[in-house]
Amino acid sequence: MHRALTLTRRRIVSSIPVLLIVIVGTFLLLEAAPGDAVDAYLLSLGGGDAGLVAELRQSYGLDQSLLKRLTLYVGALLRFDLGWSVTFDRPVLDLIAERLPNTLWLMGAATALAFSLGSFLGIVAGARPGSLTDRALSIGSLALYAVPSFWLGLVLVLVFAVDLRWFPTAGIETIASGKTGLARVADIAWHLVLPVSALGFIYLALFLRMMRTGMAEAWRQDFVLFARAKGLARRRIVLRHVARNALLPLVTMLGLQAAAMLGGSVVVESVFAIPGFGRLAHEAVSGRDAPLLTGIIIVSAVLVIVVNLLVDIAYAALDPRVGSGEASS
Repeated sequence: MHRALTLTRRRIVSSIPVLLIVIVGTFLLLEAAPGDAVDAYLLSLGGGDAGLVAELRQSYGLDQSLLKRLTLYVGALLRFDLGWSVTFDRPVLDLIAERLPNTLWLMGAATALAFSLGSFLGIVAGARPGSLTDRALSIGSLALYAVPSFWLGLVLVLVFAVDLRWFPTAGIETIASGKTGLARVADIAWHLVLPVSALGFIYLALFLRMMRTGMAEAWRQDFVLFARAKGLARRRIVLRHVARNALLPLVTMLGLQAAAMLGGSVVVESVFAIPGFGRLAHEAVSGRDAPLLTGIIIVSAVLVIVVNLLVDIAYAALDPRVGSGEASS
């Protein structure tokens, strides 16, 4: 417990400068981009006079200097105020709190699918390196990894939603169904089968190949050769010695793939019309809504930091040397 608290404290302290760089960098980059939300709003209205432009820029604080706006924005963030969305005319924090759970459901289920099934198939492939099963799974994973997520999503929709009609074509749940409790959870899970498959299968192939490669290296280690010389059963060697050591790089990869999977959710949510975090980012870009887009990027950075912190804790639990190294440094 003490090791976990020490590791958590160190990671939080080291994340503060990273988060500050993300905030300042995002704010400056969006300010340097041509146009803003007021321009997009006037474009949707078909134009406006100079008085309306000046009034809108004053109401949203765009008439102030860049340094002052940055200072005010950082001060607002310390009060957990992410600003006001020009496109939706609502607080940014409310929009994110409304959309983020859908993306977390999608990412969490896709990660669980990719990690569990990818690890299992990697163990099957790495149990007997060079066998027909190993070659078939390696070729299949390589082909699957090369498939774009949007193409896979469209194929899944055409086959399983349009032709076979086994699953819904779009959405996160049945509109106006009135379902509550477990019935609503089951309805959401049913709608997420195809999106989770489209997002998870791509990373499943990555975890499979990493697990297989790690097991192939572990077979050549001295402790495995010693276990084989003792006459231990092959199944026990695979599960207790080879697979356990090959699992550590996969845990590290979970944290590295968190940002990539968050980006991939943008495409999957667009294909399946899921009102999630990714679609909200797309709408913010389309509307040139700088406050909303800045809030999305900041929350995404916090989410990635939290995921990596959890991965570090899990890694320290699997390998005690990590925790002891942190504690003693």
